[in-house]
Amino acid sequence: MTFHSFLIKYGEIGIKGKNRYMFEDALVRQIRYALKGVDGEFLVHKCHGRVYVDCEGEYDYEETIESLKKVFGIVGICPVVRKPVKELEELKKDVVAYVGQMYPEGNQTFKVEARRANKRYPVNSMEINCELGEAVLEAYPEMKVDVHKPDVRLNVEIREEVYLYSEIIPGPGGMPVGTNGSAMLLLSGGIDSPVAGYMIAKRGVQLEATYFHAPPYTSERAKEKVVDLARLVSAYAGPIKLHIVNFTDIQLYIYEKCPHDELTIIMRRYMMRIAEHFAQKDGCLGLITGESIGQVASQTMQSLAATNAVCTLPVYRPLIGFDKREIVEISEKIDTYETSIQPFEDCCTIFVAKHPVTKPNTERIEKSELNLTEKIDELMQTAIETAEVITVEMNE
Repeated sequence: MTFHSFLIKYGEIGIKGKNRYMFEDALVRQIRYALKGVDGEFLVHKCHGRVYVDCEGEYDYEETIESLKKVFGIVGICPVVRKPVKELEELKKDVVAYVGQMYPEGNQTFKVEARRANKRYPVNSMEINCELGEAVLEAYPEMKVDVHKPDVRLNVEIREEVYLYSEIIPGPGGMPVGTNGSAMLLLSGGIDSPVAGYMIAKRGVQLEATYFHAPPYTSERAKEKVVDLARLVSAYAGPIKLHIVNFTDIQLYIYEKCPHDELTIIMRRYMMRIAEHFAQKDGCLGLITGESIGQVASQTMQSLAATNAVCTLPVYRPLIGFDKREIVEISEKIDTYETSIQPFEDCCTIFVAKHPVTKPNTERIEKSELNLTEKIDELMQTAIETAEVITVEMNE
């Protein structure tokens, strides 16, 4: 079967009222981005409240489907066969041939759902349903009509051409990226933060990211691993502006001046401060982390409160109530898991204390940070000014 188009079904966009066109336009842009690296030529357009992907010439069907399944806002992908508009008797032949190719076993229940968008067509939708249903039954007597819960919904839309489709391939849902502002993801080389970015992007948020690098304690390969993770997430989220911050001097200074059981919390607070600086500079509306309550010492309720205390922007934690198994399942679904488990340590794991505090007192943490006043502002400014900034895209 050769499919000439894909009808794109969306969910929440349909209830957006007067602003709906803005969400549709964002969806069209994201589809074009997703198909940029796919073999073939595609025309992505809106028509009568629908979004279509028309395929020009030969293309890779499987690759096209996989790319569309990464576009947030899509709830269904319908492969479409297009035919010229014909008299009803000729239309019956096209429909019977379609059913024969799509369902050669011929033993399903079915229902015809005709839609006459072209009002010049001389037969109305109800009559088309009856005539086509009868033609299918005559050609395939083992098939049965079921108007309530059919195995096959045979959609026939009469427009400038006839659109035939019956399969709906699930999409990822959510909202088109860019329709709900932007936020800054604290991206590490672990399993959690790429999943957190994916989940926030699914709600229409454009992602930026900050990664904290600690040479020579972390290798260049550790940085490449994070860039690889950003690239995998960008297949769903679009291009990601990634800030790579040299955090070594700050970490060593904290290690020298602060109690070792508080190292993780204090380092985390300075990471949040730096990430927020970049976020505010670029107009982001919040920070994103991959934290989950109680997963490690720095993610207890008290630790999260101590970390939040340095932020003025909201901190979004989409994994907050997830256990590790649930997070791993999502990471496997979005293909980041195998990259995340590569054995290249990031700065968080290198400087972890043997016995970290699990219930830090924010006032005590702030008192410990007074030990840093001599040099910390200068070190932070240097880290910010020397940060490497790259834009990461899929298929680079």
